[in-house]
Amino acid sequence: MKSVQYVRVVEPMDGGNAARGRGRFAGRVALVTGAGSGIGAAVAGRLAGEGALVVAADIDGPAAEAVAKELPGALAFTVDVADAGQVERSVDEALRAHGRLDVVVHAAGVDDPEAKQWIAEALSSGLPPEVVTRLDGSAWERVMRVNLYGTFHVLRAAVRAMVPNRSGAIVTIGSSAALDAPAGYPHYAASKAGVHALSQSVAKEAIAFGVRVNTVAPGPTETGMAARTPAALRQGFADPRVRPYATAGEIADIALFLAGDEAANLVGAVLLANGGRFTV
Repeated sequence: MKSVQYVRVVEPMDGGNAARGRGRFAGRVALVTGAGSGIGAAVAGRLAGEGALVVAADIDGPAAEAVAKELPGALAFTVDVADAGQVERSVDEALRAHGRLDVVVHAAGVDDPEAKQWIAEALSSGLPPEVVTRLDGSAWERVMRVNLYGTFHVLRAAVRAMVPNRSGAIVTIGSSAALDAPAGYPHYAASKAGVHALSQSVAKEAIAFGVRVNTVAPGPTETGMAARTPAALRQGFADPRVRPYATAGEIADIALFLAGDEAANLVGAVLLANGGRFTV
């Protein structure tokens, strides 16, 4: 397995320090997983814009580096969240570099393009999807390792880092699929339902030590993952009675709210952000 790699991104000479001196997260250190693209990249950018020192982590190291280069004082890490050792080392490196960890937003995750294609083909033919009988163990395990096990690895490492300071905020990214459990997507729905339950259980434990854990559950969102969704399946999400696909920035704004002081009384919350497709 790959070892954790990180680079310090040199701070620009055009007022980067001044930018860090103001904003909701001024003086705070924030680790963002999945920061190389999509929601994670949007979160990293917004945190930096609000004054945070960002540690951008992604399995795609060059992508994380590209994001970090645009943010004053940022660090970039190559991290596979499914590997507990890599997650722990990345948190250790963040602590070594900055001395503390105040915010973690865990946005890393995967879907299953093949299962999506099977669902789209069924929709196009007017037949019910038939996925569970065709789903092999490797596809199930991949989704679980990254989405559920990865969340456990990040939560554990983050709580360990934050408890000594008796403060911190962790935000996990779940999914509305955990709540409506779409037909033909059992492994993804199960993995994200696990993320919700895991986050809520850890939230009840961690708050005794001053650490808040909350979850955003997005609906359809314009990311690289969504771009790989077959057209027939995307059309199924296109409903004029609800909001269109969310932007990554809109979901990032919710994550920052949960990570910020304004949400001080939110612990173990799962905020459904699906544009009105359904309520719970």
